[in-house]
Amino acid sequence: MRRDITPMSNAPANDLPFQAPQAQVLFRPGDSCPGLILLEAGSIRVTLTAANGRSLVLYRVRPGDMCLQSFACLTEGQHYSAEGVAETALKGRLVPPDRFAQRMADDAAFRGQVLAAVARRFGEYERLVEDVALSGFDARLARALLALAGPDEALHITHEALAEETASGRAFVSRRLSGFAADGLIATQRGQITLLAPDRLRQIAADLG
Repeated sequence: MRRDITPMSNAPANDLPFQAPQAQVLFRPGDSCPGLILLEAGSIRVTLTAANGRSLVLYRVRPGDMCLQSFACLTEGQHYSAEGVAETALKGRLVPPDRFAQRMADDAAFRGQVLAAVARRFGEYERLVEDVALSGFDARLARALLALAGPDEALHITHEALAEETASGRAFVSRRLSGFAADGLIATQRGQITLLAPDRLRQIAADLG
C-alpha cells in the first residue's frame, strides 16, 4: 500500500529545477551521478539487469522517496549500477553533488529527511529479498498484479515487464498468467490484464509457501 509521504521541503534557492518526460532514461550502469533528484511529482523505475539478461525492478522513486543508487553514488563516489527510467513525466529539484555534501553536513533538517528516506528504502529492500527468497512465484505474481492495477482493476503491462517485476522469465510469467486466466482470476488481452477476482488474488499473495 502506498504510504502518504510529502516531498522533502525547505528547498534552497540554488537547488536546480528538474523536469523529465515520460520514458526518458535518467541513468544507466556506469554513469556518474549529477546530483540527488528530489521529486515533487512523478515516478522513477529503477531496474537491475544481470549478466544473463534477466532484469528485476529494484524499487520506484516517488515524492518523498530516496534513490539508493544516487545516495551511494553521492556518498561513496560510486557509479550507477542500475538503470533509472521516468515512468511518468517528472518534476522536482536537483541537488548538485557539492551542495548535497554541504547540506548533509550543515542542514540538520535535510540530513534527517535524507536518512529517514534511506531507512525506509532499506526496509523495502528487505521485503524484496524476502519476497524473492521465501515466496512462491504465484504469490509474487499476485502481489505484482495487485500493486500495479489501477482503480479499474486493470493494468497495462507486457509479460516482459511483469517478468521484471517478479524476478522471473517472460515465458514462465506467460504460462502462469494463462493459469490465472483459466482459474478465472484475470482476463488478458494484448498489453492489458484485468483482475476479475481481486480477493482471491489477495489470498494467493498472502501465501509465503
